[in-house]
Order: sequence, then structure tokens, then C-alpha cells
Amino acid sequence: MDVRRLRMLLELSRLGSMHEVAGALGTTTSSVSQGIASLAREVGSPLLEPDGRRVRLTPAGRRLADHAVTILAAVEAARLDLDPTAEPAGVVRVAGFASAIRRSLLPAIDDLRSTHPRIEVRIHEYEPLESLDLLARDDVDLALVYDYDLAPAEWRDDHVVSPLWDLEWGIGVPTHDRHLALADLADRDWIVNSRHTADEDALRTLASRAGFVPHVVHRIDSLELVDDLVVAGRGVALLPRGRASRRGVSVVRLRDPEVRLRAYAVTRRGRGGWPPLRAVTERLVTG
Repeated sequence: MDVRRLRMLLELSRLGSMHEVAGALGTTTSSVSQGIASLAREVGSPLLEPDGRRVRLTPAGRRLADHAVTILAAVEAARLDLDPTAEPAGVVRVAGFASAIRRSLLPAIDDLRSTHPRIEVRIHEYEPLESLDLLARDDVDLALVYDYDLAPAEWRDDHVVSPLWDLEWGIGVPTHDRHLALADLADRDWIVNSRHTADEDALRTLASRAGFVPHVVHRIDSLELVDDLVVAGRGVALLPRGRASRRGVSVVRLRDPEVRLRAYAVTRRGRGGWPPLRAVTERLVTG
């Protein structure tokens, strides 16, 4: 099989459009179409099927695209072994939660712009479960996710997990209640994340150790909206310490146990050797 045609197929699986593939590879849409048609003849199986006015990969096409990741990474590794000055190039799709995008990914993109200008990073904002689902379907190349030390994530066998950083969390309460202990909040309404269960799991672990079951009333994704509800007396919630919360909100430190959010970069096994993805991941891990 011609590796150039394999790259066309892989990019089509990533980008979903022959026009975008042509732009990414610096060729024409007609060349992409002809290349994938030739690849289908080489493997003896249809690789594309109609999808309205567009096309999509057949099951055989998706399987071959999965193989192409490993094949092209091996070819690229061999090339780089002989040419250490080779420049990584390609589109890296990243799904992650907002804090990791702001704190880790955006600075990494700024650095990569000068060191590896041919790498393009496309950002999708999702909560961890959503990001990992996209990663499993190969809809993204890298997931930025989090868990809590009191509610550790369950990783799949094909996950390659790289720790990034951790952050202390506490209980966000109205400022006039900042001297209360966790047990004093047993009768309050609680606010948890609407798109991920980790903070609710951590909260329930904390509450059980303090001898109560939290009354979860509100499910909110935006920390700013959580601040508003806390100020309005509508509930209390786990919030990050050190963040500039709205005036009127205090984040009480927790001890014995404390709560820490832990951020990770996750790729799928066998994918991390792809040079553009490796460059992005290494920059994230080294900070």
C-alpha cells in the first residue's frame, strides 16, 4: 500500500472532508479522491460510502485508518531517525475542559507556533467523560481530563495517561459562613457539575466522612454561575482555591482529607508516536 494514500485516508478520517484533506496535504481534492480510490483497489475493499452530499468511511475504511495511524507513525519514526531535523506537521485535535485549555493548552500552542509552525491545533471544549468518548471514537487525538483524589478516574487499557498538574479545592460558601466546618453544612443545598460526576462523587465521599448525605439540588457547569448561586444563598459547592471567585464567596479549606483536582493528558496507545501529537503532548507535560 502506498503510504501517501494511507495518509490521505487517515486525514479524511480526522477531518471528514476531501477538501480539508487537500488543504492539509497541499494537494487537490481530485488527487485525494483518486488516491483513496486507488487505495481501495489495492486492499480490495470499498473504503468510502455516500453520506448525503459528502462521503464517510466504511467499516473497512475505519479499520484501515486505525492501522494507518500505527503504520504512518512507524514510517515517520524511521524517517526522523535518519533525518533529525525533520519538522512535525499536521492537524492535532484536542478535547478538554476549560481550565486545562486555558492553563496548559493555550501556552503550549503559543510555544509550538514558533518551534513547530506546521502543527495546527484544533480545540474542542468538553468535560472529561465527553472527551474520553471522543478519543475512543478517534474523533480527537488528545483528551485533557481531570479527576479528584477522592474520586479517581477509571482508565481503559488503551489509555496512555500523563499527569499535568493538580489543584486544591475547598467548599464555596457565602463569606459570612466562612468559619463553618463541613459538618455545619449538612442541612444546606448543594451544587454539583451538570456534565461530569467526579465532583459529586468526591462530595459524597467527603460528606459520608462527616456523617451526612448531601442534598444535591442544582447541577451547574459554569463556575461563575455557581458563584452567583452561592452569593444568593441557593447552595454551597466544591470550588477551586486560589481562583478569583465573585465577591461574597469564600472558599473554605478542607483538611483531613483535603480535595485535589488532578489534570491529565490522555492519548490512545499506539498513537503517541505520531510526531505532531508527540510534540503537543511533550510540551503539555513539560509545562
